[in-house]
Amino acid sequence: MDKIEILSVDLLDRYRPLVEELKDIARQLQLEFGWHYLLDLAWILSHLGDVKGKVIMDAGAGTGVLQWVLAAHGATVLSVDRSSRADLPWRFRRWTKVKGLRTSDLNSPLKALWNSVHKGRSLKSRLGFVKQVMGGFWRTARVTPLPRSELHESHTLSHRERVKGEGGVWIYNQDLSQLLDIPDNSLDAVAALSALEHNPPERLPEVVRELMRVLKPGGILLATLGAASDRDWFHEPSQGWCYTETTLRRAFELAHAAPSNYDRYDELMQALRNCAELRDNLAAFYFRSGDNGMPWGKWDPQYQSVGVLKVKAGSE
Repeated sequence: MDKIEILSVDLLDRYRPLVEELKDIARQLQLEFGWHYLLDLAWILSHLGDVKGKVIMDAGAGTGVLQWVLAAHGATVLSVDRSSRADLPWRFRRWTKVKGLRTSDLNSPLKALWNSVHKGRSLKSRLGFVKQVMGGFWRTARVTPLPRSELHESHTLSHRERVKGEGGVWIYNQDLSQLLDIPDNSLDAVAALSALEHNPPERLPEVVRELMRVLKPGGILLATLGAASDRDWFHEPSQGWCYTETTLRRAFELAHAAPSNYDRYDELMQALRNCAELRDNLAAFYFRSGDNGMPWGKWDPQYQSVGVLKVKAGSE
């Protein structure tokens, strides 16, 4: 059923094993969480359930943890972001099978290394990448020998600790409003973690329609965004919009009967501000700048996350 749900901090305890798995995978991949991302991820993944064998879009993926978690559990992930990931670092390529949807979407490891040299990376960084690439090719050759012609394009080395499955990630560098290479009715689910909020209220419906187009009938769109109590407003530090319930219902074309907990906005906001687990575990990058969602690492939430679940009508 379609719904709107401001995300409660209770999600952290309700899905504790999942939260700990997310933290562990983030450590392995050298990733840090945005201050509310554990709530967003727990909500999205709990609604997706068993993903093995499904084709799921991570909309606005960047190099974030969601796509790698889904692939580890056996999903085929279409990783979409308007920023290029063509020179994707080796630690992600080791994790699961990674390919580009188009030739331009992902460079070979050796080309990525060459590009890194010309982007001014430190000598230590370049040497480390060389060591990982050559070591990766050696391990790949020992486990699953490949013809010489395939070595250059191989991205199939799996992380030894990842969940065994048949998952993988397809990199697609494209704006979410123009998924030109994705046919209608082709995906089982779309997940957008704190990505759609970068669209102003008047443009949000256009992006939602495009995401719904590529879903199979019966498929689900799960999006987390910023919530606003009484008016849409732009949060400058995070460059994201916060939306009212009215705006979200209009953008996602939700019926009046679709449930919402916006009436608990103030109560849930107070619980968020009092959440010690999120407050005491802010990522290091917040402390290095005043131009982010928690300037200079000071815990002071100005908005809260809201999840929208939308099911595409019809049946397969």
